[in-house]
Amino acid sequence: MPTLLKIDYVELPGKELTRSKHFFANALGWSFTDYGPEYFAFNNAGLDGGMDGTKDAVDKPLVVLKADDLGAAQKQIEDAGGEITRPIFAFPGGKRFHFVEPGSGNEMAVWAELEDVR
Repeated sequence: MPTLLKIDYVELPGKELTRSKHFFANALGWSFTDYGPEYFAFNNAGLDGGMDGTKDAVDKPLVVLKADDLGAAQKQIEDAGGEITRPIFAFPGGKRFHFVEPGSGNEMAVWAELEDVR
């Protein structure tokens, strides 16, 4: 049975994070959780998400799927023709990998919480 992967998070690229936070707070009523100087999560947005200002950030919005078994999810993506662009790596709270889907070339990511990582 395939691993069910659901959209869990949207990550936006960031250049001027302070300016973006100011806009989102004033225009949309969002609040934020900072994870260092180059990343923040946004809250009260209807879907969890964040803004990535690191040098490794994807240059367009990144849809992040959640998996209970990261290894099984990666195999499932590869078996269906997805290309892994960033192998599994750790970040605060879990691990994830990035892939490109073969039809339109959209980059996406799959993550798992630390206790779910296999």
